[in-house]
Amino acid sequence: MDVIILVGTWKPSYIRIFEKERKKEDASITTNIPKPYYSSATISSIKSSLFTSSSYRRCSEPYLVVASGATDVFAAMDANGKDDLKIPLLEPSDAVVLDIKPVRNVDHGVRTITFKIGGMECASCSTSIESVLQELNGVESAIVSALQGQAVVKYVPELVGVKAIKEAVEDAGFEVTEFSEQDIAVCRLKINGMMCTSCSESVERALSMVEGVKKVVVGLALEEAKVNYDPNVINTDRIVEAVEDAGFGAELIGSGNDGNKVHIKLEGIVSPDNMNMIKSSLESLNGVNHVEIDMEECKVTVGYDPDLTGSRSLIQFIQESCHYQASLYVPERRYETEKNHEIKLYRNQFLWSCLFSVPLLMFSMVLPMIPPYGNWLNYKLQNMLTVGMVLRWILCTPVQFIIGKRFYVGSYHALRRKSANMDVLVALGTNAAYFYSVYTVIKALISDAFEGQDFFETSTMLISFILLGKYLESIAKGKTSDALAKLTDLAPDTACLLTMDNNGNVISETEISSQLIQKNDVLKIFPGSKFPVDGVIIDGHGYVNESMITGEAIPIAKSTGDRVIGGTVNENGCLLIKVTHIGSETALSQIVQIVEAAQLARAPVQKLADRISRFFVPAVVAAALVTWLAWYIPGALGLYPKSWIPKAMDEFELALQFGISVLVVACPCALGLATPTAVMVATGKGATQGVLIKGGNALEKAHKVNTIVFDKTGTLTVGKPEVVSDVLFSEISMEEFCNLAIAVEANSEHPIAKAIVEHAKNKLLDHKSQIANNSVVKDFEEHPGAGVGCKVGDKTVFVGNKKLMRLSNVSVDPEIENYFSDNEKLARTCVLVAVDGKVAGAFAVTDPVKPEAVHVISFLRSMNVNSIMVTGDNWSTATAIAKEVGIENVYAEIDPLGKADRVKDLQARGKIVAMVGDGINDSPALVAANVGMAIGAGTDVAIEAADIVLIKSNLEDVITAVDLSRKTIARIHLNYVWALGYNILGMPIAAGVLFPFTGIRLPPWLAGALMAASSISVVCSSLLLQTYKKPFTYSK
Repeated sequence: MDVIILVGTWKPSYIRIFEKERKKEDASITTNIPKPYYSSATISSIKSSLFTSSSYRRCSEPYLVVASGATDVFAAMDANGKDDLKIPLLEPSDAVVLDIKPVRNVDHGVRTITFKIGGMECASCSTSIESVLQELNGVESAIVSALQGQAVVKYVPELVGVKAIKEAVEDAGFEVTEFSEQDIAVCRLKINGMMCTSCSESVERALSMVEGVKKVVVGLALEEAKVNYDPNVINTDRIVEAVEDAGFGAELIGSGNDGNKVHIKLEGIVSPDNMNMIKSSLESLNGVNHVEIDMEECKVTVGYDPDLTGSRSLIQFIQESCHYQASLYVPERRYETEKNHEIKLYRNQFLWSCLFSVPLLMFSMVLPMIPPYGNWLNYKLQNMLTVGMVLRWILCTPVQFIIGKRFYVGSYHALRRKSANMDVLVALGTNAAYFYSVYTVIKALISDAFEGQDFFETSTMLISFILLGKYLESIAKGKTSDALAKLTDLAPDTACLLTMDNNGNVISETEISSQLIQKNDVLKIFPGSKFPVDGVIIDGHGYVNESMITGEAIPIAKSTGDRVIGGTVNENGCLLIKVTHIGSETALSQIVQIVEAAQLARAPVQKLADRISRFFVPAVVAAALVTWLAWYIPGALGLYPKSWIPKAMDEFELALQFGISVLVVACPCALGLATPTAVMVATGKGATQGVLIKGGNALEKAHKVNTIVFDKTGTLTVGKPEVVSDVLFSEISMEEFCNLAIAVEANSEHPIAKAIVEHAKNKLLDHKSQIANNSVVKDFEEHPGAGVGCKVGDKTVFVGNKKLMRLSNVSVDPEIENYFSDNEKLARTCVLVAVDGKVAGAFAVTDPVKPEAVHVISFLRSMNVNSIMVTGDNWSTATAIAKEVGIENVYAEIDPLGKADRVKDLQARGKIVAMVGDGINDSPALVAANVGMAIGAGTDVAIEAADIVLIKSNLEDVITAVDLSRKTIARIHLNYVWALGYNILGMPIAAGVLFPFTGIRLPPWLAGALMAASSISVVCSSLLLQTYKKPFTYSK
């Protein structure tokens, strides 16, 4: 009988369906292995092992089918499971292993794949292929056309992979062609020219309409777009063209293959053939993923796998094998360069506008009020045309059409895509003022009795104030990403590389660029220097300041074997480290990636601004038109006193000024900036405080949390259990007892297992006995929430709790029960060791409670947040720990899926639940919770499943995460008050509501200044989050 092993997070209902469908294969489902226990790399290794196994039959996601050789599978898992330790602390967001969330609803996440099928001769062929495909679990529908030789399959990628679909058709005897196994690629674009929310929506809409684009996220404040696309349908050049066709500038700043790459400058290149030869040579190297060449600059960019090669090796290869001079080239930071260019551009445009607007203001408002200095301005050149009118026209025109050209261009592109933005409002307002003024000039030229006032100063001052506002806004927006820039700057530019001989002696020391560091290099870190990359200390000891990464102010003692993080500071002592992670794999790089992704993600609260922006500009234009009519018609009919009309104006001019003021006082930009600027500042500030928040969605959900569920081991407790006692319940010797415990628990990664192994080894040393257990461990099996079991030689051994003993039909005597109860009262966990069906002995293990736990639970209670503990440990230990930290509600003896069920039960009662955990067994609950918080020292799977990562594993950061989210959402609401307040209060005043009663009116130039002020006030309001302080800090 075949053995089917399920890989992935399978619901019981799906397993039952699977069993039913596979009955005809006479295969039994013996094991359900949640994918989070093994990374995608490990599962791939398992598959590779099975390919060489004689028992192999089929190996594809989401299940493995092998013929009776289950031991081959477990051997592969046992051999490869250890490789998971090499995975970085924070996996990159585009890695396959990150997709671990269970399928909640099969209707969501359905993908479509189209491919050609050869060998079909009639309709019965297409029917048989459809039947084969529809039998696959996860295939929603399959349509096969015999006429076109094509199949269209809708499938759920969490349940079935594209490879399984292809194999199913081939197994049915048909040929598959034009089949794409790459589902999706990701690129990031820098978008230029976005002014407000309607602009970002236009970019999203333009990209979403392009064939092959799957998903688009545009960040207004970050001025970036993240595009998921099918590389077999469309390329990045076409994506950039689509943005440019929509009227915005676009530049590719990153793609899915940007993980680790090096830029190399070449010398001695004389022809394109030389570059192509170098490209071909590099592409043939093991570990090189892609090569891009720049013919004009003689530069080459190489993407590589850091486990197989490195930047120094690539440069050395070009020099020695290709015989060209090669050196490292460090490109300028594009974001900083472009941001500085934008600030400089707005500043220069503002200064140029002032060069014309200040004299114009003097000629129109100041000099006429200071006779006799202004009398010459009233000198008539022809009829009623004066010198002042001509001068104002001359000074205004360059501002209107040259400096203000950007508003015309923006308006054209906005109207072409059938939308409207701030550019449209500014262009309408300034054009109305300018062309009416031109009308007055022409009228004055041809009439000897015309008396009218021009508004050239209105148009000029309006553009000048808007440019001033944009200049100040760009400076303020640049500061919103200061925290991220500081994180990026943490790593030093150079490092001291040691060359060692085979005996470990130092041959030479060389200072190299940090970008030339490769894995397994040995670096020398001097006192006061920063660690350039992640590594492990191989010699020396000292104190390391990790405050810039974790927020922990107290330096941490480090010695041989301890991990260090790139960007942290070696306070004292000379340390030698061996490099473990470089480039995008370092903790610092991944923190930056998470923060960048968070700043790009759109918070749900942003939907309010999106909805308003759709009708905001058209509504403002309509309001301006109504305002003009409301003042002009009654004025023309004499319905209000002539005394209301200012001197040198008529009713048309007064109405026009009110209409223009309404146009320009309304600012859609402030609404669009209210949410993203606050999210940018908050996520950056959180990162510097040791709290990684994955986007505005996590922020918004966290501020509503009223219940927090804590895991026990490693979360409320230190997570490093210690064995405090051991006892024998049979005639077995202590040496044999310890040897058996070591043999079994050495195969487990559980913290308690490690503590038992360490204690048993120390015990054997105390007894002066040598560990010489050469018995082979076979049939090792983990029982989640209970323990482990296997065969050691000819003995059957189980190590775990009473639940495992019951499942294994091992009797527990009263003496053992008393030992259990006595230790559980002391918050100790008892681990039983059963040999051949009888309890041989037990270990009592304790895990100290974190010192800050009591204070954190108490502070959360003061924040009206209820705390609950869930654990797989026994009730007595769980109750004792809960009592010690002050938690009243406890769920014990819960397996991983049970934790997720408890979270769902709380949600069903109307609670907004946050889950705090650190282990693989917490990942289902982290996903199920409204907000998942992962302890940074925990596993990669838990970190990826979470919405918030607590880098330094300190419980006080749970308070920080909740409090920061509350402060941020409150700040966003305040930003909306600022943004809407300006518009709600400014528009009625601009429309002249107060004018009949108080004589107060808002001139267009002042309305423009207020519009600029609204955006500046929103950004400055968000910047106040930079002053955020932790509400609670534990001190021993």
